[in-house]
Amino acid sequence: METAYWIIAVLLAAFYAYAGSLKIVRSQEQLQPMMGWAGTDVSMGVVRFIGTVEVLGALGLVLPPLTGVAPGLAMAAAIGLTVLQVLAMRVHLGRGEKRESVMNVVLVGLGAVAAWLATSL
Repeated sequence: METAYWIIAVLLAAFYAYAGSLKIVRSQEQLQPMMGWAGTDVSMGVVRFIGTVEVLGALGLVLPPLTGVAPGLAMAAAIGLTVLQVLAMRVHLGRGEKRESVMNVVLVGLGAVAAWLATSL
């Protein structure tokens, strides 16, 4: 079970660290081709906040179990990122972006599995 957690956690952490970093450092013009909602439906301040939450969530998936300090935070990070994706799915479906919603469903599933597997850490 621990090996399964680490596989999923590292994949999710890499995804969220990358996606979150883009939201933090790129301008609205740079994000628009990839994320049409960024800066139009959602202000850039909120986009930067979401990016920060994603990067912190990525760290929360990996650092607590790795260091042994407050490993329960890994489950909290997985749950938080799962909730974030449910909210993102709402935005994408509201914009008629069904393709992006498929990615949200996958991330919700992986986040839920990571949260469940984190109970055994």
